[in-house]
Amino acid sequence: MTDYSTAPPSAADSVGDAPTFVPPTDIFETNDAVVMFLDMPGADLESLNVTLDKRALTVSARSTPVRPQGYTLVVSEYEDGNYERSFTLSEQVDDEGVEAVFKDGVLRLTLPKSKSAPAKKIVVKSA
Repeated sequence: MTDYSTAPPSAADSVGDAPTFVPPTDIFETNDAVVMFLDMPGADLESLNVTLDKRALTVSARSTPVRPQGYTLVVSEYEDGNYERSFTLSEQVDDEGVEAVFKDGVLRLTLPKSKSAPAKKIVVKSA
């Protein structure tokens, strides 16, 4: 199984005194890829930033208030603020083919596995 350790959020690119949230994430693995779903309700697509530096994957975004004209907010179940989360990926991920799609407050990242050679068994000889 691949290691997907996470790091705590940093204050980089945060907006004012707004809180920083760690988006809940589901991670699935197939034979060909790792697929991640990060929940970021209210995130602004223009502020969404996904970077992969060596094995460090970082996702950040700002949540901005949406107030439709003519409506009065009665209940809000999430706060406006910043999202940030970091992951350490295994060397099996092919960083050239990463795809990111943001729809309905969910960021889907598809991280293809590299086509590396299978593990080789080493014969141990008696001395």
